[in-house]
Amino acid sequence: MTKKMTAVLLLICLALLPVCSLADGTLNVMNYGEYIDEKVIYDFEKEFGVRINYTFNDTPESMYTKLQTGVSYDVVVTSDYMIDRLIKENNVQKMDKSVVTNLDQLSDSVKNLYFDPDNDYSAPYLWQNVVLCYDTTKIDPTKVEEKGWSILLDPELEGHVFLYDSPRDIFMIGLKALGYSMNTESRDELMEAYDWLVKMNQTIHPSFVTDEMIDGMAQGEKWMAMMYSGDATYASMENEKLAVWAPLDGTNIAYDNMFIPANATNPELANQFINYVLDYPNSMLITVETCYTSPNEKVIEDVTGPGGEFEGIESYVPRTGYEKDEIYTDNELLRTETPELLVKVKLQ
Repeated sequence: MTKKMTAVLLLICLALLPVCSLADGTLNVMNYGEYIDEKVIYDFEKEFGVRINYTFNDTPESMYTKLQTGVSYDVVVTSDYMIDRLIKENNVQKMDKSVVTNLDQLSDSVKNLYFDPDNDYSAPYLWQNVVLCYDTTKIDPTKVEEKGWSILLDPELEGHVFLYDSPRDIFMIGLKALGYSMNTESRDELMEAYDWLVKMNQTIHPSFVTDEMIDGMAQGEKWMAMMYSGDATYASMENEKLAVWAPLDGTNIAYDNMFIPANATNPELANQFINYVLDYPNSMLITVETCYTSPNEKVIEDVTGPGGEFEGIESYVPRTGYEKDEIYTDNELLRTETPELLVKVKLQ
């Protein structure tokens, strides 16, 4: 059974549960699709004698929109820059560190990030970067490594590329290809990136998709994809023709964190769930299932060490310490303009 089929079956089963969150032992969790091992959910329910309503979400922006409707979730997983925004807007409540004690199992690489320097409001879930995943029988690796993101302007790729349908990630590509910061506050630079992306779209006519690219690349449907490194790791493990490359133009280092919304109705159980997910055996289950990098230091050591699930697979751990890589920040210009501009790119 493919990851996609497993995720769909999980969604169907969980969707049959009532959509409510009660203080008597029901927990509403919202996370990205294909981003957990279902055993973690079922084991938590069994151990704590509770029920989890589990909701899938596509992007940080759509998650934010859902929260603005007033719907109550107890635990949400989303990206760094969106948590930055939510903390500033007082839409996140502090964790109870007397309950969330497994923070001490985490790698220093994922703790005390700029948006939550003391990890008072959020706990790392998984981390990754955006990479190019490509078929080495169709595209010369030397060409990919030399051109970086500009490979996406190559007419030979017409009709053969997946791109993730995410405004910040798509504009990151354009900005990095032009040598700009992906957190630019210059509208002129943003519009240059828009023009670059329009040219790209008119040249290669990529397919803008979400999680369907994972199995799509694993099954050889396209020659190349802009992918999150965990998905690229999975695809390359399934298909030996695939290689993974983080362009030297620079890319993002992204940290998805768990947080408890301000309007959560079951924060006590939410803290228990966050702590449970951080613990070694559960963090191990999640990283092996998703192929995204664990925040748990011992898990990273074990899965990349001798006999580990990801031994010798360079894409499993994102590149760190490279000066052209950045972490997304909350940015009003990019927040307000990239969604509409991406719609226009896709219409060209």
